[in-house]
Parts: sequence; C-alpha cells; structure tokens
Amino acid sequence: MSLNAIMNTATSGLTTAQTQLRVVSDNVSNVNTPGYVRKIGDQVSLSSHGMGVGVEVARIRLATDRFLQAASLNAGAEAARQGVRHELYDRIQSLFGDPGGDNGFFSQVDAVFAAFAASAEDPTSSPRRQDALFRTQSLFSEAGRIGGQIQAVREDADGRIQSAVERANALLQQIEGLNLEIARATVVSGDASGAETAQAALIGQLAELVDIRVAVRPVGGVSIRTGAGALLAGEGAATLSYTRAGTVTNETAFNEIWVTEPGGQKRPLLDNVASGEIKGLVELRDIEAPATAERLAELVARFADELNRAHNANSAVPAPPSLTGRNLGQSFENAIAGFSGQTTVAVTNAGGVIQARADIVFSGATMTVNGAAATPATFLTVLNAQLGGAATASFVDGKLTIAASGGNGVAIADDPDIPSDKTGRGFSHYFGLNDLITTDRPGFYETGLTAASPHGFTAGESLSFRFTSESGSKLRDIQVAIPAGGTVGDLISALNDPATGVGRFGSFALSADGALTFTGYGSPPPAMSVLEDTTVQIPSGVSVTELFGIGGGVRASRADGFALRSDIRQSPSRLALAHLNLSAAVGASALSPGDGRGALLLADAGERTANFSPAGDSLGGSISVSRYAAELSGEIGGKAAAAKNRNDMASALATEASARQTAHEGVNLDEELVLMTTYQQAFNASARLIQAARDMYDTLLGMI
Repeated sequence: MSLNAIMNTATSGLTTAQTQLRVVSDNVSNVNTPGYVRKIGDQVSLSSHGMGVGVEVARIRLATDRFLQAASLNAGAEAARQGVRHELYDRIQSLFGDPGGDNGFFSQVDAVFAAFAASAEDPTSSPRRQDALFRTQSLFSEAGRIGGQIQAVREDADGRIQSAVERANALLQQIEGLNLEIARATVVSGDASGAETAQAALIGQLAELVDIRVAVRPVGGVSIRTGAGALLAGEGAATLSYTRAGTVTNETAFNEIWVTEPGGQKRPLLDNVASGEIKGLVELRDIEAPATAERLAELVARFADELNRAHNANSAVPAPPSLTGRNLGQSFENAIAGFSGQTTVAVTNAGGVIQARADIVFSGATMTVNGAAATPATFLTVLNAQLGGAATASFVDGKLTIAASGGNGVAIADDPDIPSDKTGRGFSHYFGLNDLITTDRPGFYETGLTAASPHGFTAGESLSFRFTSESGSKLRDIQVAIPAGGTVGDLISALNDPATGVGRFGSFALSADGALTFTGYGSPPPAMSVLEDTTVQIPSGVSVTELFGIGGGVRASRADGFALRSDIRQSPSRLALAHLNLSAAVGASALSPGDGRGALLLADAGERTANFSPAGDSLGGSISVSRYAAELSGEIGGKAAAAKNRNDMASALATEASARQTAHEGVNLDEELVLMTTYQQAFNASARLIQAARDMYDTLLGMI
C-alpha cells in the first residue's frame, strides 16, 4: 500500500470518527429533550478493486422501531378517544348530582311523592299543598335544566370536533412539508435526522386526533393513512373538512366530516377511523349524550303521565269552572273512538252538590250518554244535550273543553268497577282534562289511532330522514311525501315504500295502542334521525314527528317542556285531592273539602307500573316510575365509572407503550459515553496513523 493510500485511509477514519462524535454529542445534549429520538450513524467500510480504502458514515438515521412506534401511536389514539369520552360524560353525570345524596335529581323524585303523602294527612293544609307543588315544579325545572346542559355538552363536543379538524389539517401540512425536506436530504445523502425528529413529534400529535398507520417511503419521509386506508400524507397533504352545527338541540342534524385525499377522492372520515379524539367526541355527541337525554325525557314524561293519571281521577273542591285538555294531534272523532268502560261528567256547585251529570258508557265505536245513543260524530252534541245547559263541551285545535255555567264547576270520575279506558288511560286522562302537569307538545305516543284512522295531514307535505352507519357516517338522506290517501295506513305504506320511503333501511309498524315504531334492518341496524318535518296536522297543528314521536331527538325534547299547571301554581286550592262520589244523585253532595284520597293516589303514582317506551339503550317495559328513576341513576353512575375505567386503562397502556418506545429510542448516557470513548480512541488512532505516514514521508524526503 502506498503512503498516499495510507494517508487517505487514515483521513477517512479521522473524518468518520469526527462525524460519530458529533452524533454522540447531539444525543448527549438532548438527553432531557421530550420526544427526542436518538441518532445512529451507520458506518460502512470502503473498498476499491477488492482492497479496503477506509471507512465512512453512509447515513445518519433515527433509532426508531416501527413496531414500537405503531403500538405507541395506536395506544395514544385510544387514550385520546377514551379521555374525551370520560371528561364529557363525567360532566353529564355531575348534572344529576350525587345519586345517594339528598339534593340530587333522582332523590327529588321520591321527595315529590313523599310531599303528596304528607298532603293526604291534612288535605286542607295550604302549606302542605304548596310544598308538594313546589317540589313538583322544582323537579320538572331541574329536568329542563339538565336537558339543556346535556345539549351544551354536545355543543361543546361539536365545537371541539371542528377545532380538532383544523389542528389535523395544520399537522398534515407540516408533516408533508418535512417530507419534502427529508427527501431532498436523502437524495444527496445528507443528514435528515433533525427533520425526521420534528416529523415524529408531529405524527404523535396527529395520532391523538385520528388513528393512523405510518410507513417509511423509499425516497425519504413517511406515508400516512387512516386505520381504514384513507391516504392522509405522503403524496401531498389530505384535507379534512367540517362545519359545526352552531346552537345544538335534541333535534340537531350534524354535518358530515370529510377527508379529501391528495388525489382528490372525498371520503367520510368516520368510516376510516376507529379511535382518536375526533372519534371519541363523535361518540359522545351522537350516541352517549343523546341516549342519556332520551332516558331523562322518558322518565320525566312517564312521571308527568302518572301524576296526571292520579290527578284526572280526582277533583278540586270546589270543582274548577272549566276543564281544558291537551292537544291530542288528531280529530275528535279519532280521539273519542275506541274507548271502553264507563265515566261520569258531573256539574257541581261551590258546596260540591251535583247540579247535573252525564253518565257515559263506551263500547268501541258506539256509546251512550245517560242512555242516549251517540257515535263519535255526534258525541259532543248528545253530551251537551244531556248536560242540559249546565255545562258545554267543545273541541277546538285538538283540545277538548268542558265548561260549566252559572258559577258551577266540572268534575269527572271513572266507574270504579268498569273504568273508561283507551290505550291504558281513562277518559279524562286521555284528553288531559284535569292534568296537573302540562306540556306544549305530545308527551306520550300511544295515540290510539288505527290503520283506518284519518291522519289529518295534507298530501304533498314532507319529512326528511337521515340514516347513519354504526361508525356515525351518513348513509343516505330520504325525503318522504304525505300520500294522497288520508289514512294512517296510507301514511305508513308511504313511509315504508322501498323506492320513495325508508323501506331499504327498515320499516314502521303501528302497535295496538297506536304507537308508531321503527325497526331497522341489519346487524347492527342503521340509526335513523329526522332532518326536517314540514307537515302540519289539521286541526291540532302538530307534525308527524311530534304526533308519533319519530326519532330520538323529538322524544328527548320532551324533558324541557313540562310544567305545573299555571292556575294550580297560582292557587294551590285547585289541586285535585278529593274523589267524586258517583253514588250521589243530582241534588246530593258529591265532593268534600276534607277528602284526601286524591293525595294518596298522587303519593302512590311512583309505585304504579307504567309502560316505558324504548329510550337510548333501554328497551323500556313495564316498571314503576320510582324503579325506573333508580335504575337510570345507577346506569348513569355506572357509565361514568366505566368511562373512567376505560380511560385509566387506555392511559396506562399508552404510558407503557410510550415508555417502551422511549427505552428503545431515547438517549442512554452510559451507552453514549461508551461510544464517545470508542470514537475518541478511533479518532486518536487515525491521527497517529496520519502522523506515522507523515514521518515516513519525511524520512523518504530526507533520503533524497
């Protein structure tokens, strides 16, 4: 080997050792830098014509492990998903207060029934009546507040989704910019480790928003796809787009989150992600929070219905001058048909003495009033004739009103042996003539309608449905028009039409009590919501959605619509605590001021079995109001605890995955000091070789 070759080989060793020392120096100086990935100089030998000619650092790379990186990214995405779910559901749970405390929402349910029980002990006590009414109103006000706050949580989640989308777009742009920088350095065999370290930190932030898969490109940099394969970066940066809904209500229809790939293909993001912060926010906004709102509304609606059942069975003393029912959302002929049993409408004076009475016997489509035959079309005329001017019954805008004349009052009671009944409600209760709790929208959906009943909507009016997949992405929006046929059966046929209705996704069916239910096809079935409903029922003014309770949104909206009847709130003496004595004839006393049997019925309303409809993730069924409240309380607390456990486990897994990745990729001072000593010795050895070659040159030159 010539002296020149020796000199060149030693110089390459000197340069290589210097480069390795620089790498070690950079590692040591960043030992406490968060997210820093240790650098490694790949050292290779050089050869020429089969002979070794030195050494060089082929490239400086990061000490990454793609398996550890993938595990850490996946664990971080799941931790972010469970973190936001726990955070927001914990806020929802806190709205209800301590389930075991005296001031929580669910404890107020039992407090209302206890207050009515106290009123039964002294029916004439105004303070006890006021306490019962105050607790009742407080419960419904609190339900409205909680319902509103649940929507505020959903609105917060919706706003955070938009912010997350904007952050994801910024990260993708930065990652793609670093891809170009890394590729340029790779082409000229430069050092791209700084850009790669910065890019790894950005990828970690992106993985907390959506779950991703990362692959290294041959030209340098990375290619990033979602868990389902949508391209986010590597051939340009993808763009995520979302427009938040603004003010959120139970019936809000949210916009789709789209991802436009670098090639221009547009896909629903939710079909392409399984974890990450965005996924967690969507699940809370679209599944968990609405389910809680629906459960709350169902509890409040049945609570109000059972109080109204008890209140309609009794009368105030003196009886009120008029009774006006709720808006039924149907014609009077539809409403009065289908009753069975017997009921009595009595007109009493201030002393409770009966001035006139109408004994009504129902038998399906036929009925009698004081023995006089009537049909649904003639019922009001016959009833007014039998009351003989002492009271007048009328039906306007979907509401039945019975008003007494001459300063008298109206009281209604069912026969104790054969009570009137339609869909499980008596005559007064079904029409809401003496409701204690009022609402401006239908509170229950057992309409009593049959397939042959006229629906009352105008042909050509329409309502729109949206169907979404299990992931939350939109499947299809469908607009259905009210058909020319005027019966409920015609309406259901139009809704179920596979071509123009929802028949491809599920079917509607009318139950025996007139409730309309939807059953989706598939496992799991698609979720259905109502986008818009422009229908108006004549004469009531309600929509198809409101009449039948179609969609979880309209059902959940009931929670903030209940209130104590205004005249009873202003005058507690109008609280119906007495029972009309049906054995009393005209001219005899039938109401007593000291009668507290009605208060006992109100106190026992919580223990009476009610038919709860499916709501949220509950299948409903026959259960008492108190029991339903207790189960809902436990369920909300259990879900909050489960969300915390999932968050803790996901966080622990993410911490462990990060620790293992750091152990492999992070800087170990002991190892770096060993390398420093090794390269320092290599540097010194190369320097001594150069010195030896110089001495040999000097010797040769001296010989000349």
